[in-house]
Amino acid sequence: MASAKYIFVTGGVTSSLGKGIISASLAKLLQSRGFSVTIQKFDPYINIDPGTLNPYEHGECYVTDDGAETDLDLGHYERFLNVPTSQANNVTTGRIYHNVITQERQGAYLGKTVQVVPHITDEIKRRMLLLGQSGEFDVVITEIGGCVGDIESLPFIEAVRQLRWDLNDNDSVVIHLTLLPYLKAAGELKTKPTQHSVKALSEAGVQPDILVCRSEYPIPAEMRKKIALFCNVATNSVIESLDAETIYDVPLLMKKEKLDERVMKKLKLVSRQEINLDTWKEFLGRLKNPTEDVTIALVGKYVELPDAYKSIIESFIHAGAFNECKVHLKFIQSEFISAENVHHHLQGIDGVLVAPGFGERGFEGKLEAIRYVREGKIPFFGICLGMQTAAVEFARNVLGLADAASTEMNPETNHPVIDMMEAQKQITQKGGTMRLGAYGCDLKKGSKAYQAYGKGHITERHRHRYEFNNQYLQAFEEAGMQATGINPDTGLVEVIELQNHPWFVGAQYHPELKSTVLAPHPLFVRFIKAAVTYSKIKNQ
Repeated sequence: MASAKYIFVTGGVTSSLGKGIISASLAKLLQSRGFSVTIQKFDPYINIDPGTLNPYEHGECYVTDDGAETDLDLGHYERFLNVPTSQANNVTTGRIYHNVITQERQGAYLGKTVQVVPHITDEIKRRMLLLGQSGEFDVVITEIGGCVGDIESLPFIEAVRQLRWDLNDNDSVVIHLTLLPYLKAAGELKTKPTQHSVKALSEAGVQPDILVCRSEYPIPAEMRKKIALFCNVATNSVIESLDAETIYDVPLLMKKEKLDERVMKKLKLVSRQEINLDTWKEFLGRLKNPTEDVTIALVGKYVELPDAYKSIIESFIHAGAFNECKVHLKFIQSEFISAENVHHHLQGIDGVLVAPGFGERGFEGKLEAIRYVREGKIPFFGICLGMQTAAVEFARNVLGLADAASTEMNPETNHPVIDMMEAQKQITQKGGTMRLGAYGCDLKKGSKAYQAYGKGHITERHRHRYEFNNQYLQAFEEAGMQATGINPDTGLVEVIELQNHPWFVGAQYHPELKSTVLAPHPLFVRFIKAAVTYSKIKNQ
């Protein structure tokens, strides 16, 4: 196999322009033409990974099969490509420096002065080429986090500059994503921020080949010519990226703009098959033409920032489209829920998802929400802490263990129905030390989980320190709460279900991390189906 081709995606003017979506969309188009594609994200922050970051800082932490805690953009990559990512797909400044300093301590540099250039940039380049050298991929797309001009991003841009000299002429392309703001007072789009952004990139030694311009309005032909003239690119390499109704429209919009064709021409790639996006279009058709609609309450402690629950939100989109159902999400701050107002918060809801999280804040509100849906026979789905909270609520209000708790919330409880895993009790460091990555689970035949998956053994991704305390399992099952998913190696309870309830399922793992456009997660699919059924009965 020939060596891989490399595409570098940078951004300017402002953050949150959508580099991850553009990267994923381009990858989808190239994949649809028969190429094996992967995407990697280089983040300029000094944390070794986002695992220790508060979700308000950086959105959700996305966990891969191999247990890497990564940037949420890797979720976009998997959802678009339907291909798993790994530790190698996400690298931070912290990881780069950690590797270089570790080597220096081991004497790897033979007494040389260790500097940003060449030692840090060499390590960045090594990581940029790693996936391409595996022999698995025809194209590697590298998204550089942050904005051009940021101090933190400079070593990554410098590494790209060096790599472009190292690689053959037709082996790399730089795409720069920028913004064309619309000035209401002037009544027109403005190109100057784009010009300045490209100037900053050029001053760092990198000339972009293609510009993708985010805009609220169509870009006139004359403006494209102006941008091309001032930014040293061909006019047909100025790509318009309009605001889309859904992120899943973006691959089709980029195809219309011929972004993939421009990239292939510059990389001298020939399409291996006729581009086929039929299944993608079918998904969009179902998404945009629902025959049902339901309202789901997402109860969590980070609801002010939807990116904290990005994979859950996208999983509802996938499952909704599968069921030809519009899913309206109502975000509810669990901290504000009490026994007195829970009815007010959840009135008219067709289903409740209690979200994962860490810490005591909002825990009591989650308990009240779960009691409300358990007693009201409203479809319920609990993920990680949501599953654990369901166990605590059941212990308190059904088993009569008034002070039942998780030892995360109350270390002194007399009834620790949720307790720290034995393997976690001696751990003092925070980063990358939880139970992380894919683990097996055996499902009980006849259970709702078994019916959803259609098989008895599954693997799902985890991120937790606490587990269901099996000392209470017999009491739970005798009272109607069944453990329907068990880890075959450890006996760890993975799934709990409530009998005599239309749909009450809690999962210790994170099913949202494996839901994609082409493979919606079965638990989300069944949860939405149950919500549709409940909605119809309720409205009769």
